[in-house]
Amino acid sequence: MSTFLPVTPDNIPQTQAGFTHWLGRKMLSLSGWQLSGQLPNEKKLLVIVAPHTSNWDFMVGLAAKWALNLKVSFLGKDTLFKGPLGWWMRKLGGIAIDRSAPHGVVGQMVDEFNKREQLLLVIAPEGTRKKVPEWKKGFMFIAKDAQVPVLPVEFDFKHKRIVFHQSRHISSQVEQELDSIKALYSAERAKRPECF
Repeated sequence: MSTFLPVTPDNIPQTQAGFTHWLGRKMLSLSGWQLSGQLPNEKKLLVIVAPHTSNWDFMVGLAAKWALNLKVSFLGKDTLFKGPLGWWMRKLGGIAIDRSAPHGVVGQMVDEFNKREQLLLVIAPEGTRKKVPEWKKGFMFIAKDAQVPVLPVEFDFKHKRIVFHQSRHISSQVEQELDSIKALYSAERAKRPECF
């Protein structure tokens, strides 16, 4: 089975094609996963991935990251970046977050977007694999304050598709826009529907 891969636009942060590119394509192909939609041609992008209900989400996301040569970043507690593990976490794309900082995680990430020429930050808005009453809204304020688009990405386990929805800029109508983004996702397509 051949796997459709959207074109990775020039502006989006990328890694060099190599073994992991081949491996990612092979993982998607052998497991029957398809990619749907297009990546926006943006140097800075906040990607939200949902539903996040299983550890399998990581493997599917990793295969897509490798197949598309995406250079992604993620958030981690600052304590994970100390000692020998810190080098490895940064190499993987990790950004250390100090939760006790006066301007909070949102302020730290806005600063991070402002100081970098390119940044593709991936966040799971649920914040956990368990069922939560509501999503964390911090990503909306990061995107709004840093003036970067949000790209909703869906792991559709029911149809084995990774869906790149239309990216959007966040206005001051955060609640309405969050509801609009959440409406793109469905529990029935999650790996564990009862957790979404």
